[in-house]
Amino acid sequence: MKAFLKLIRWQNLLMVILTMVLMRYAVIAPVISRIGVILINGSGEEIPMSLQFPWYDFVILVAATVFITAGGYVINDYFDIKTDLINKGKVIVGTKIPRRQAMMWHSIFNIAGVAAGFYISSKSGYIWLGSLFLVVSGLLYFYSASYKRQFLIGNIIVALLTALVPMLVVLYEWPALFRYYAINAITHPKIDIIIWWVGGFALFAFLTNLIREIIKDIEDFEGDVAYGRNTVPVVLGVLSSKVVSVSLIILTIALLYLTWYFFINDIITFV
Repeated sequence: MKAFLKLIRWQNLLMVILTMVLMRYAVIAPVISRIGVILINGSGEEIPMSLQFPWYDFVILVAATVFITAGGYVINDYFDIKTDLINKGKVIVGTKIPRRQAMMWHSIFNIAGVAAGFYISSKSGYIWLGSLFLVVSGLLYFYSASYKRQFLIGNIIVALLTALVPMLVVLYEWPALFRYYAINAITHPKIDIIIWWVGGFALFAFLTNLIREIIKDIEDFEGDVAYGRNTVPVVLGVLSSKVVSVSLIILTIALLYLTWYFFINDIITFV
């Protein structure tokens, strides 16, 4: 069990869950609660907007995301056996967990994730959104099998998929809000603001994970060189990669400051 939990990076999965819960209840809910609406069948007084995507559907959305993410971690370890032996000196797949069993878990996680994704998409009225989970599943497979060996492509893909985690929350909440208040409110309020707020978190998720991926490649330099991977440190050199990482860190801090200065101006939030 311990090896299995390590294989699926249970700490990272908890972060995925926490991120999605916080986006829904600590970002979207407070933001829309500041928007007043007058319901057609109401008392005529303005009331605050509230979440309309059912919590039980949200739980399935989180589960679908976690399943797809776990499947991505499993297939990543499956393809990284040789390089991990050089970089880390130990592996899980092929020792504690047989290769065939790892592929079985990869299939189970992806089937469950895609199925849950299509289910929740059909419940939201946009079944085509389910294809997003199918695409992400495929991207994670090809990332492990090929893209991570190519210059910068793998890093950008992982950073984009990480940024997609908070965006998924607004992607399913926004249609529910729009549909409910378009029918029940006298005037439909503008709710684009939640896309901007969550999009801000997604931007920082992209930047910080891009930095993290480059630093990981620096750490894995020896194994990547040995197996001919064209990662950023292999192509540009370790020193240049460190300069890129530090530059991105400075950019991230600068953007954080500008966001705080122009939109929040609250020292506790900035810290």
